[in-house]
Amino acid sequence: MWSTPYDIIIVGAGVAGAALAHALSTSKRLNEKPFRICLLERSLAEPDRIVGELLQPGGYGALQKLGLESCTDGIDAVPVRGYAVVLDGQPVHIPYPDAREGRSFHHGRFIQALRSKAKQAPGVEVIEATVSELIECPVTGRILGVRATRKAEGAVEKEPFFADLTIVADGCFSNFRSSVMGQAAIKPALKSHFVGLILEDIQLPIDKHGTVVLVKGHGPVLLYQIGTHETRILLDVKAPLPNDLKVSFNFFLVICRPIVIVLLQQFIIDEILPQLPSSVHLALHRALDKDRLRRMPNSFLPPAEQGGHHTKEGVFLLGDAWNMRHPLTGGGMMVAFNDVVILRDLLTGVRDLSNWKEMARVLHKWHWKRKALASTVNILSLALYDLFGADDEYLEVLRIGCFKYFERGGECINGPVSLLSGIVPDPILLFRHFFAVAFYSIWVMFTHPYPRTKRGSSKPVMVVPGYDDYPYLVLKSISVVSPYLLNYRDFVMINKNGWLCSM
Repeated sequence: MWSTPYDIIIVGAGVAGAALAHALSTSKRLNEKPFRICLLERSLAEPDRIVGELLQPGGYGALQKLGLESCTDGIDAVPVRGYAVVLDGQPVHIPYPDAREGRSFHHGRFIQALRSKAKQAPGVEVIEATVSELIECPVTGRILGVRATRKAEGAVEKEPFFADLTIVADGCFSNFRSSVMGQAAIKPALKSHFVGLILEDIQLPIDKHGTVVLVKGHGPVLLYQIGTHETRILLDVKAPLPNDLKVSFNFFLVICRPIVIVLLQQFIIDEILPQLPSSVHLALHRALDKDRLRRMPNSFLPPAEQGGHHTKEGVFLLGDAWNMRHPLTGGGMMVAFNDVVILRDLLTGVRDLSNWKEMARVLHKWHWKRKALASTVNILSLALYDLFGADDEYLEVLRIGCFKYFERGGECINGPVSLLSGIVPDPILLFRHFFAVAFYSIWVMFTHPYPRTKRGSSKPVMVVPGYDDYPYLVLKSISVVSPYLLNYRDFVMINKNGWLCSM
């Protein structure tokens, strides 16, 4: 069976796919001929996920550019006005500058609102179907479309759908990443897992602010409202998993799931809960008793340029299928919507989508136009995760220094939060604060009291370093700064235009 050909097929009706379908259908093309778009999604039921629930101000601004800001209306979304970072029970207030706001919400409700917009858009056909393979020309190797099986009863198995251009936006577990990227494919690097629960009617340290609790010995804990009475808590479990959980996740997850739940619950109660704000304790106990624990891998996938000789013609990747960062900074949807804004402007200027030379130039422009924001968010997510999840004495110096840096206020807050929120996607500003935190951490180590146990006493007391401590602290400073700089050398480079960008 041969289906009606389309201009564009989009695989995946998630954040990026649904937004792009709406954006392209409502934009005026250069040849004034509207796009015919086929949006394929395996299931159009409301998704139930524990990530993709916080949209930074930069992402909300991109949503407004796409005319989709109403998708946050009527879903009990909550304004987000900044962050509170908590260390040893002490919060530091990090507001967004200029009274800017983001939004937090239930992921599934937001996705359904985006899909509703796509369904209403002219020229867009939304089809519930499972895509099983890409259709490749046996002569040229070009991708001509996809084969998919509709969910409807009696549907033709592996029905072909053809288009001049195929866009794959099937998420972090993409089935087609390697097929599209070919020799340029990069395997995602697993950083940790988030374990998620919903807490009911709790008071955060600062209302309408995302909260990051720095937990000793473990990764950071995130808290943010996703509804009037509901707050999401995400507990970071590092890779590799703790010894008592490794076997459970890898083996008993299928065979003895109750054992996994009991072990994980006890791990949270013993290791994590005592370090959280007291206002969270009772609600977390209640959630552990009645809610199911769910986990999500946190991966890093740098964006390799598409459209070259090593990637397939006629197709490209979008969203988490192509580029991922640790969700600690909540930048995933912001990057996705910014990508859609840029792609909309570039693709509406293409006269012939089947002309791959023209499309390759478009993909090249897109890759570098998105770089300022995407690289800033990617690098920040890695840097902050390593600092906030410090697990050795050298990273601990940087973590304390970073917290003290935020306590200074002024530009020490405005600069980093403007970068994190996408308000100012300036890689040079990131570079400046990157080094400022490193050297301020050294200054803190030399000048601030630290715990020391005196002879004849088992109780540590706070002591300001003296001159006799300086030789040791100088050597320790080298050990602190050197790995910090070398670890991120591989994530940072200077391109031909002088911009700081990620790999």
